[in-house]
Amino acid sequence: MPKTIPTDKARQGHRGTHLLLILIIAMVLVFIVWGAVEIYGQIIEPAAGGTASAAVPATHPPTG
Repeated sequence: MPKTIPTDKARQGHRGTHLLLILIIAMVLVFIVWGAVEIYGQIIEPAAGGTASAAVPATHPPTG
């Protein structure tokens, strides 16, 4: 005869906040890195009045 296991003891893991804590810490780290990248992107961004020239597409007369 098979052994009967109560349903509260048949679970794979325990109830707890371990996984939730890991997910919250990971999200905090993501926001810290995101903020650092945003600050770095603003630092390396060329000035608006700089010497960089914008590419202007050449217009060709219609052939016809």
